[in-house]
Amino acid sequence: MNEKILWEPSRERKENSSLWQFALATADQHHCAPEDYAGLLEWSIKQPDQYYYALWDFLDIIGHKGDVAFEPGKTIRDAKFFPGAKLNYAQNMLANPDDSLAMVAHLNDGERREITRVQLRDEGSRIVQALKQVGVKPGDRIAAIVTNDIEATQFYLASAAIGAIWASCSPDFGPAGATDRLAQISPKVLIAVPGYSYGNKQIAIDDTIKAVAATPSVEVVVILGKIDEGQGFGKPSKSLTSFLAPFAPEKIPFHLASFDAPLAILFSSGTTGKPKCIVHSAGGLLLQHKKEQSLGTNIKSGDRLFYFSTCGWMMWNWQLSALSLGATLVTYDGNPFYPEPTRLPDIVEQELVSVFGTSAKYIDACSKFEVKPVKTHNFEHLKTILSTGSTLLPRSFDYIYRDWKADVHLASVSGGTDICACFVGGVPTLPVHRGQLQGAMLGMELDALDENANPLENEPGEFVCRTPHPSMPIEFWGDKDGSLYHKAYFSRFENMWAQGDFVEKRPGGGFIIHGRSDTTLNPGGVRIGTAEIYRQVEKIPEILEAAAVAKDKDGDQQVVLFVRLAEGGKLSADLQNLVRKNIRTGATPRHVPAQIVAVPDIPRTRSGKISELAIRDAIHGRAIKNTTALANSECLEFYTTWGKGD
Repeated sequence: MNEKILWEPSRERKENSSLWQFALATADQHHCAPEDYAGLLEWSIKQPDQYYYALWDFLDIIGHKGDVAFEPGKTIRDAKFFPGAKLNYAQNMLANPDDSLAMVAHLNDGERREITRVQLRDEGSRIVQALKQVGVKPGDRIAAIVTNDIEATQFYLASAAIGAIWASCSPDFGPAGATDRLAQISPKVLIAVPGYSYGNKQIAIDDTIKAVAATPSVEVVVILGKIDEGQGFGKPSKSLTSFLAPFAPEKIPFHLASFDAPLAILFSSGTTGKPKCIVHSAGGLLLQHKKEQSLGTNIKSGDRLFYFSTCGWMMWNWQLSALSLGATLVTYDGNPFYPEPTRLPDIVEQELVSVFGTSAKYIDACSKFEVKPVKTHNFEHLKTILSTGSTLLPRSFDYIYRDWKADVHLASVSGGTDICACFVGGVPTLPVHRGQLQGAMLGMELDALDENANPLENEPGEFVCRTPHPSMPIEFWGDKDGSLYHKAYFSRFENMWAQGDFVEKRPGGGFIIHGRSDTTLNPGGVRIGTAEIYRQVEKIPEILEAAAVAKDKDGDQQVVLFVRLAEGGKLSADLQNLVRKNIRTGATPRHVPAQIVAVPDIPRTRSGKISELAIRDAIHGRAIKNTTALANSECLEFYTTWGKGD
């Protein structure tokens, strides 16, 4: 395995990091040098009460901490964090209102908007009053079909201030996809944009709004845009202006609740069935997000964080928490390559962004477009680049350091909607190794296991967390006996959280993600992660992207590689031979596909992840369980037809 170091922080940068300062502040408890991250991690795992108690203070959490930070249970699922605490998530976000910028929002059509911290608080106050006027109480659900813009943030924080539970999806889901998610939670209020812009298209979503508004529990629809007051969506409907008109800013009476009080519901991708409604706690997300942003990403007051995301992805919730650190949020909603492939780098330069986050697929696409900001942009302020959503390939590491910026902390992170947080990610005091995630987040005891629960090192295995963590979900909505929750994470290994990823633990503490374990290939009984194949294939210029799946045949599996070619490309015998050669030499002969098939498109979820499960079901003639989770489900017809003829 290539352990090449691509970047290492300077001594000054290490010492100025919040992680270093936290290590110094707690040194009398763990007795480790500040550069000893492994020692700090071990302390956080073995002494959780000390660690979490110190973490609350260091992160300046607003609220009543209580006397106990960690209370163990019979299993890791039963453990309690800060059982005596009282807090409110929004109070932490809206603290210290002043005239500094809270948000700068860029829209697809070129519009730029901004709002100060005092304006964010004042508008939040008006929304709190308006929501209470229509009967919203703690525990009620607020559903939202929204774009990543200022109003979405305002309503999210107002919901949190009241103690209501927020759930959002992006407007491109369509009627079935949005209803599958939002109707399950019986919302009282629906917040929606009338439409959205993507590229040079304007898309109205009236049908989607009507479909969700038809949920019996919905009492009021608030439209974030211009509507005729007579326009109806099947329920009483108001424009944002009329909804807020009666109210002036006043002091917000934040609802103080327990650490594990619900804050938000996130939805699984739904590629294996109806989307799961995952309920996350206010305290868990607040503490974990601030830990990851402060200690793992080194975000500080005055920094500008730009994470390219929709409101249907967990990273939208994650990035909002940086408001509590005094950071300014920079957002963009629309096509990231419109009108030019440099749209997002342009914003990074224009807004003096210090931390830029995106998906691994975006980085790969930029490479394909030959976007080279190092030659065209001034990234003087950019100190950190974050990547998640799927595996960041080694060549993408090379691309960032070659074509974006040489002196930058590239932090590939991995967690999921399941915890709305990270298991592994950036460590500002450690070097960045090519193709690796730097390390486990504090408080997380992580392992790779074989099928008999034996630990593995330097070879892929099932990704587990042995310790409880504050961002474990409270429950799945509607899962009254907890059986679905248990089955999802705790049925695979006793008293361990199984994330469903296939990972490799490296000797230096880093990790390599090899893909989802439920899409792991198993030809001849040898387990293979799909990312190992993609690393070798997607560096071939003629291939834009690929998806590898296992096809059942004669009691075994054979690997089929579906490739989407560059425009005008042809899957010639020479190209197939090159693919097989690269895989054989770069991975192993076991990874070489039995078949290589050119396809018009590859299905992916709305957050950009390739859906190998949908392909696998299609080629086997099985029903696709939730096509509304896919952004381009129409392409599955090709795979179904191919499967019948193969």
